[in-house]
Amino acid sequence: MSSEEILRDIKAKRFFPVYFLHGEEPFFIDQVAEAVEANALPEAERGFNQTVLYGKDVDNITLLDYLRRYPMMSERQVVILREAQEMKGLTELTAYLENPMPSTVFVVCHKHKKVDARTKFGKALLGKNIALLESKKLYDNQIADWISSFCKSHQMQIDAPAAGLMAEYLGSDLSRIANELEKLTLNLPKGTAVNVGHVQEFVGISKDYNVFEMQKALAQRDQAKVSRIQQYFAANIRKNPLVVTISSLYAYFPRCICCTP
Repeated sequence: MSSEEILRDIKAKRFFPVYFLHGEEPFFIDQVAEAVEANALPEAERGFNQTVLYGKDVDNITLLDYLRRYPMMSERQVVILREAQEMKGLTELTAYLENPMPSTVFVVCHKHKKVDARTKFGKALLGKNIALLESKKLYDNQIADWISSFCKSHQMQIDAPAAGLMAEYLGSDLSRIANELEKLTLNLPKGTAVNVGHVQEFVGISKDYNVFEMQKALAQRDQAKVSRIQQYFAANIRKNPLVVTISSLYAYFPRCICCTP
């Protein structure tokens, strides 16, 4: 299932007994887990019927005890296992995955790597009672489109140059991008179409000293401007991480060469 399909079901109060969220991109995993937390139980019931555990601190026997409990004066209970990739006995849950408690919503957050689908445990994840999400990293050329889609899903508008600037400046860290977009919603009137000027003002991208301006200066062979931008980047390394600058230039030069007559 895709994260969009899973989120749609959660918001419609249609819950699976198990959500197994695994893969290299933590953003989509956190997004689904937070949606279950927000929608599966009323706030007044969470103190009795919601449990958050961590893989490095829990064993499979203790976890099964939590999973097999009945909810207290509620339709369901929620058990969230964070950092599941650090749990040594995770594969011992195979039998539970094959026959989960119908009154328990079990959310497994297995970050930074995916589970081997060839194992018995991996095959158990294909059961009809499990919402399985493989959270994949986006390619650099997909980030701008993802920003536009994210804005649309949050009733925001953003033009293509602004989305491209954010993608170039912030790289592929989706959590950071989402935080910056939320910052824009707080600072701009509802219904405002986000443009490059808004991004430069509220995301903290210098109008004169950014990767786009460096690319333009390189294309124009303006050595003095390139040098000034380099010095600005060096003096503001936290706002201009070297890895982001290098990756942007790495993507720029093949385009530049291809366009050269």
